[in-house]
Amino acid sequence: MEDAGVDWILASSEHNTRYLLGGYRYFFHEHADAIGLSRYLPLVGYSMGRPDHAFYVAAANESWQLQVRPIWIERVEVASVTSAAAAVTAGALLKGSGGTLRIGVEPAFLPSDAMNELVAALPSAHFVNATALLETLRSVKSAHELDLLRRASEGIVEAMLATFRTSRPEATKDAVASVYANEVASRGLTFDYALITVGRNLNRAPYGGHWEQGQLLSLDSGGRFQGYVGDLCRMAVMGQPDSRLKEALEEVDAVQVAARSTIRAGVTGGAIYEAALKQVARSPHREHMRFVSHGMGLITHEAPRLTDRAVAPYPATHLSKPMEAGMVLSVETHIADPAVGFVKLEDTLFVTEDGWEAPGDIARGWTVAGDD
Repeated sequence: MEDAGVDWILASSEHNTRYLLGGYRYFFHEHADAIGLSRYLPLVGYSMGRPDHAFYVAAANESWQLQVRPIWIERVEVASVTSAAAAVTAGALLKGSGGTLRIGVEPAFLPSDAMNELVAALPSAHFVNATALLETLRSVKSAHELDLLRRASEGIVEAMLATFRTSRPEATKDAVASVYANEVASRGLTFDYALITVGRNLNRAPYGGHWEQGQLLSLDSGGRFQGYVGDLCRMAVMGQPDSRLKEALEEVDAVQVAARSTIRAGVTGGAIYEAALKQVARSPHREHMRFVSHGMGLITHEAPRLTDRAVAPYPATHLSKPMEAGMVLSVETHIADPAVGFVKLEDTLFVTEDGWEAPGDIARGWTVAGDD
């Protein structure tokens, strides 16, 4: 916080409020923020070097949960709409603060009416974008966080395999996605999404196609366990894979293995990419192949950020920075070739001092559908 030039952090995003509260999230708004003409806006204020000054702005009826699952912050304020939450926050920031306030906020996660209220109530305050600061704080996971990510990753792969086992020829993508979502939920996870391709069609929407005999299916999915994301991809075939499918998945796996061979604490993001891209260059499908690696945790594509060419643009802050034990990476490679189809592996890796751990690291070859 001192390096960022702020003396207060005001967290407003779901992921950062959850993180600062030790995993706490109000159950009533677990899946949706909107209510009435406004929305639920939990806010966590933290004063540099003064955790006893921290405060939490909760919803009007949130005392139900706080009574049975108390948080570490003693000062809890209540507000029913976003503008009121901001007004309460302004008062909490002013209390006990001397001089000009320097407040780190999350601009992409703070509604305009709340920001306008803060600016009006705190005319001498200086607001700073603290998004990167909070990302850095979350980048190295605790043992407890790694346990949650392990549970999420293993549950996702188990749900995929259960879906593959029960699928039959001519199943629609819609049906596969529905079965999979139920399998995810049955394992105590929250389903986020399913990206599905069948045959040689490269469209990844989870509807609009049938899984026919002899065709591949890629299932790329994200689900959560207590807020932490499991994001993996596995491949199945209705019948037996032909030589083209076998060769394509072997090429994808070779890139994944090359990336893994470098991962350990102290290695830079650039070194990971260099190893993977050298293997891509050797692949017969290199013109149709893409490799990417990104951080994982409470959101996808969080720190460490190894590239500035991911689907969600951001600076490659860890291209030349060393990985640290406890960081979590998604490592993914795919071939998108109309002559073969969409062939992909995505794995989650925990960085350790001397290498990595890969939870859910099973079924990375071709799974035969209907094999129950």
